Amino acid sequence: MKNPNSEPPGRRAQVSKTSNVIPLLNSSLPQVRPQSRTSSRSSSRFASVDQAVYALRPDMPVYCLRPATIASTAKWFLKQFPGDVLYAVKTNPDPMALSCLARAGVKHFDVASLAEVKLVAEYAPRAEMFFMHPVKSREAIASAYYEYGVRSFSLDTMDELNKILQVTGCAQDLNLYVRLSIPNNHAAMSLCGKFGIAVTEAAELLAATRKVAANLGVCFHVGSQCMNPEAYSIAMDLVAELLAQTGVKLDVLDIGGGFPSVYPGLTPPPLGDYMKAIRKALKDHPSFDGCRIICEPGRALVAEGGSTVVRVELRKGNMLYINDGVYGSLFDAGTPGFVYPVRALRPGGKLEDEMEAFSFYGPTCDSLDAMRGPFHLPRDIKEGDWIEIGQLGAYGATMRTNFNGFSSDKVVEVGDKPMLSMFGIN
Repeated sequence: MKNPNSEPPGRRAQVSKTSNVIPLLNSSLPQVRPQSRTSSRSSSRFASVDQAVYALRPDMPVYCLRPATIASTAKWFLKQFPGDVLYAVKTNPDPMALSCLARAGVKHFDVASLAEVKLVAEYAPRAEMFFMHPVKSREAIASAYYEYGVRSFSLDTMDELNKILQVTGCAQDLNLYVRLSIPNNHAAMSLCGKFGIAVTEAAELLAATRKVAANLGVCFHVGSQCMNPEAYSIAMDLVAELLAQTGVKLDVLDIGGGFPSVYPGLTPPPLGDYMKAIRKALKDHPSFDGCRIICEPGRALVAEGGSTVVRVELRKGNMLYINDGVYGSLFDAGTPGFVYPVRALRPGGKLEDEMEAFSFYGPTCDSLDAMRGPFHLPRDIKEGDWIEIGQLGAYGATMRTNFNGFSSDKVVEVGDKPMLSMFGIN
């Protein structure tokens, strides 16, 4: 396989008329990889969430990151997955998380925007980036390719293929990934509606991409929080059938993300079972022999590595009004209705042992800012108490908005164990 970061950018002089690709040699800008800069961002460090709350008595939400936990889960994936691990930056783009993953050995990052490209270039400057959003602006493609050395791009239409080729001047060093739409029957949240070409319609696009790609890949996504390891086997079977029907040679197989974390009432099979299913599918299909195998975990890598601490502002029966919500770091607790692990903190005081089920309202004036739960907390919880909400290293602070003026960028580093773990580290 050719080096995905080969330089200088090449150009393809001719493209087959039957490929439906429009060549346009339009740019010869030099490729410059920016130097990493030292971040001026700082955060406080505490031995535990309890210590942070006792010291800060925060009146705004505090995002607590566990670098040791993130490093541990990253090392597990790097050891157990039979290929290269790409971290899905969208899950948690916090600079501390990116730096921690890079130090733990993650050398490949799945980026979905130019902003994420710039983040990885700064905090993991030696990493290989994969621009896996199937719909990109021309400006983003140009900047990623010419300024940041990105060579890997995904697509799911002939128009997007043409766009990539036109912007890069039909470069000869492109690694192109055709995104397939795969059934998401075993996922908590389906991701097959917006992106991906149907397997039954992919033959022409796959063949056209093969003609212009230095390395051809296929990618798919089994859905977020996938609860059945066999979902990967089913998807890989479909890819193998497509390759058999078209006779196209594949260089890279990207099995995407979807690897789950654990939540109250939502306990997936052990992650080792997912690895066994993937290894078996690779062994069962000779068409994958010699392919580079990659995956794009996000949630499973970082969910356990973060919590949010909120304060109770008012109690109405079994409804707690807290200072964070669905317009902040608790989006998934509202819209898809995830139930997160919770525990109450009352520094200097004692909480009752008996638990009750509560629901939450966030701080905004919008009635949609509601989280049904149930969240089990001490029966006597009241205004002024704090709550740690766990498993928010994934899609937590990254989803925060400034709606109604409620926002917080307070981040602290903590050294205690996660509230729940798929990796046995709690």
